[in-house]
Amino acid sequence: MFYPHRKPALFLLLFLTSLPCLADKGEQLYTDNCAICHGHEGTGGVGIPLGLESFLEQASDEYLRRTIRVGRPGRIMPTFYRLADHEIDAIISHIRSWKKTAIPKWDNTRINAEASTGKQLFEKHCVSCHGENGRGGKGTGMMFSRPRDLPITPPALNNQGFLNSASDQMLKNIITHGRKETPMPAASEFNLNETDINNLVSYIRSFQKTMVSGRPMLEEPPVMVYTSPYSFSETIENIKRAAVGMNFRLIRDQALDYGFVPEEQESKTHTMVYFCNFNFLYQALAVDPRVGMFLPCRITVIEQNGQVQAMSINPKRLSQLFNNNELDEACDKMHDTYSTILEEATL
Repeated sequence: MFYPHRKPALFLLLFLTSLPCLADKGEQLYTDNCAICHGHEGTGGVGIPLGLESFLEQASDEYLRRTIRVGRPGRIMPTFYRLADHEIDAIISHIRSWKKTAIPKWDNTRINAEASTGKQLFEKHCVSCHGENGRGGKGTGMMFSRPRDLPITPPALNNQGFLNSASDQMLKNIITHGRKETPMPAASEFNLNETDINNLVSYIRSFQKTMVSGRPMLEEPPVMVYTSPYSFSETIENIKRAAVGMNFRLIRDQALDYGFVPEEQESKTHTMVYFCNFNFLYQALAVDPRVGMFLPCRITVIEQNGQVQAMSINPKRLSQLFNNNELDEACDKMHDTYSTILEEATL
């Protein structure tokens, strides 16, 4: 028998039973994309601690949404342009689930004050932490280390991703109240009045130069593959000679399945050649420690169905994931190096 009056109740039941799935989706997306830097419960690490109550009280959903979408160009926070809007919303819901705080709703009203006066105040009270011209403190913004007495590294206030995400009203609130459990003090500790705070906000806003929307992925293949006319062993030796000729030091060559199977069962037709230019390695790590994901350099040689191929990752594809213009240059250089070695080894 059909009971029309039960339809709303049935709909509500279905909706409520779907909520755990939505929550699980947000948790999984956060785990996959955010936890490695910000901690599984937002306790921080390489990235800032998102679980701080004072942070959640000041960060609007729109700020979080734009931050995830555009990242922090030149810092360690990448752009997640590949995530759909509903996936970003699920991540934000998961972050909000950590603390029962009111969600701020800052409007986009600009504060028009004296930026020149704000600059003087910034140099007096803020530059010791946030750096000259708001470039940010040294530490997790770019590197994995930070001063031991700081729970977080002061952010780069001149970063275009930050300025495109934070409203003037949010900036004003942070300066006014500070942020508990971080080194960020309240304005009252420096006897700053509302006019002073407005001037500081205008100075920080003066750093904004461009509108950031997240860059699209360029059409770069994930792997560089070259077919070799030489035998499997000859191709490996050619790669070694080419790498040494470009001032790389050979580290080792090993079976692709080394460590996964007993030594006597290791593949004889899949070998990885490792090599490194330590000077370049240290320079690249200083730009962004995530290059450790694909350094030292390695080229894989395989023989299959009578055909020998040499291949490597494509650094140009990887660099797009890191949102760091400085790193792009290093990856372009590495791409050219791989190409040269692969070409010389397979000519």
